[in-house]
Amino acid sequence: MADQSNIQSAASKSIRPFKSSEEYLYAMKEDLAEWLNTLYDLDITADTFMEGLETGCALCRHANNVNRAALEFKTQYPDAALSLRIPSKDVVFQSRNVIPGSFLARDNVSNFIGWCRQELWIKDVLMFETNDLVERCNEKNFVLCLLEVARRGAKFGMLAPMLIQLEEEIEEEIRDQENLTQEALGESQSPPSRTYSRKESIGEPDPELLARWQQQQKRVLLDMRNLDEL
Repeated sequence: MADQSNIQSAASKSIRPFKSSEEYLYAMKEDLAEWLNTLYDLDITADTFMEGLETGCALCRHANNVNRAALEFKTQYPDAALSLRIPSKDVVFQSRNVIPGSFLARDNVSNFIGWCRQELWIKDVLMFETNDLVERCNEKNFVLCLLEVARRGAKFGMLAPMLIQLEEEIEEEIRDQENLTQEALGESQSPPSRTYSRKESIGEPDPELLARWQQQQKRVLLDMRNLDEL
């Protein structure tokens, strides 16, 4: 299992008050860079994020690892897997002597994008295009797509970036609060189940809950609105 120390060491840098959406985007790149470095022994930073991934090799490799994790999850937890989209089709890609900007690089990136759309059904609003990465533009959509891929992988037990881990922990706090509220009201029916999806996490967390979370974790969590909204 991958060591989480590198990702956790980035928490103090990436989980902080941000003055602009550009700063928040930079922090997301920091988290994703630490995460990918941990998983695949890469050496990318927030400043070299697009450059380090533009051949598409690491992206396709990760896609195939998500496939394996999903199939293992389906085998171990068949009932839980019924409610999830289980990817299975591997991404064919070239891993040797791929020059940035070349046809092979573009083909790798295009194959990864196709996998995101066809196997994970990631919505177009969160997707990027081949030129966005190869020409190093539209960073926001590229980052949001990788965060969504990481979020899906986390459902299958894969290591997640710090931001995704925080999302999950806040969702647990919200569910616990809902359960306590239902019990206090004496309602017999169970509260609706929540998933870590964008559809059900629109808006900011409950202010009281977020304040309690900040006190417990001794971290400043600001602007935890839905990432695709940002």
